[in-house]
Amino acid sequence: MAVKAGELRHRVTIQRYVSGGRDADGHLLDGEWTTHKKVYAKVTPLSTKDLLTAQAAQSEITARMMVRYKTGTSLDTTMRVIWQGRTYAIDSLGLPDNDTGVEYTTFNLSSGAEQFKD
Repeated sequence: MAVKAGELRHRVTIQRYVSGGRDADGHLLDGEWTTHKKVYAKVTPLSTKDLLTAQAAQSEITARMMVRYKTGTSLDTTMRVIWQGRTYAIDSLGLPDNDTGVEYTTFNLSSGAEQFKD
């Protein structure tokens, strides 16, 4: 089952943390979050039932993000997602679709400011 373009209607920003390195005197410089890529995705907050189930399992997942599958797409759990002014951590490696495995990829997202370095 192919992903319809209309389903991927949320514009999200994927960011990665870049360490600052060291200055000429060897002091650590502050790192920063930089834009890795902007993609269209389908972001679905968990339903109340799913949220309660996740909390019972001590999971902090609050949403799911589906993006079109692309070879070489390197999204991982060190990155974060900005959607509608909210910041989410990517909590899982991409889960391929059930049909062919090359239509779309789903990521679990969690929220919480303590997860980010800024």
